[in-house]
Amino acid sequence: MRDVAGIAEALAGAESVCICSHVSPDGDTIGSALAMRLILQQMGRRSRLFCQDKVPDNLMFLPGAGEIRRPEENGDEKYDLFLSVDVSDIARLGECEKLMSRCSRSAQIDHHGTNHAFAEVNSIDGNASATCVMILEQMKAMGVKLTPEIAQCLYAGISTDTGNFSFDCTDAEAFRAMGDLREAGLPLAEINMVLFREKSRPQLLLLGRAIESLRFEGKDGRIAVMTLTRKDFEECGALSEHADTVVNFGLETTGTVMAVLGRENDDGRLKFSLRSRKPLTVDDVAARFGGGGHSQAAGISMEGSLQSATRTIVGAMDEKLRQRERKTQDRPAGNESGAEGSRSET
Repeated sequence: MRDVAGIAEALAGAESVCICSHVSPDGDTIGSALAMRLILQQMGRRSRLFCQDKVPDNLMFLPGAGEIRRPEENGDEKYDLFLSVDVSDIARLGECEKLMSRCSRSAQIDHHGTNHAFAEVNSIDGNASATCVMILEQMKAMGVKLTPEIAQCLYAGISTDTGNFSFDCTDAEAFRAMGDLREAGLPLAEINMVLFREKSRPQLLLLGRAIESLRFEGKDGRIAVMTLTRKDFEECGALSEHADTVVNFGLETTGTVMAVLGRENDDGRLKFSLRSRKPLTVDDVAARFGGGGHSQAAGISMEGSLQSATRTIVGAMDEKLRQRERKTQDRPAGNESGAEGSRSET
């Protein structure tokens, strides 16, 4: 439930705000945080931005991205309000969770339906295409001016979480938001080049390694599976962020209905990105292993052997695929159920 009034009241009553993004940040959490920073500036409020992990290189062009700090850099500073943006679960805050104790109140704005309302003030809408869409509505209600700088931040979140306006979650609100951003002076062509077309050499080399590992498993080979080891990252000179969209190549392969990319992180943990075509879902599969996300895009972070963990997760995905097919076969003729909505990963 969106709580525009509650968030407005919390922001109005705070002279200082600690804004936090989720681990392994994407365009929506970073765009939301940077937009909120600029909104608070207009309101005459002081804010600081934090994220456990590095901001991806392709988002560093956004206004204020260089001001995002690691939580350990906060020191002893206290704040009136803790605000998390696009954070589906308190665990997704990582080390930033510790900053909540430095704040008098807590609030959040998020678009994940799995969010359990961990803050005091919660504005949550699982049907929103992106948290940045909710930020735009919030600032309008508060009478804040939409500047070209804010428009850039909001566009980064909306466009990336909707797959550049191609995912099924791209609703009318997202397109209306796009109209507002363009009218505010959004430099569309320039930003699209950075977000969706330009790729670094390490990113392309890493993509090649992933494609080399591609195999098709599960029932009728309809699950695309790719893996990346630490050696792959090191030899390509690539960072974890360079693998963020690789899993999509598996799902875009003709004949596949599910895809997974498993990779070894610097900290020794494993990260899995799961995707599916409607009506299959993967958020429930991810939840079995402590992960989460959206219906057709989810993630898992876990420990263990990459090879063994990949087998386990693919097995769970195959089980989901077979269960879905059994239900379809058992369904009486003419009783077709509606398809579930698609989302981008958290």
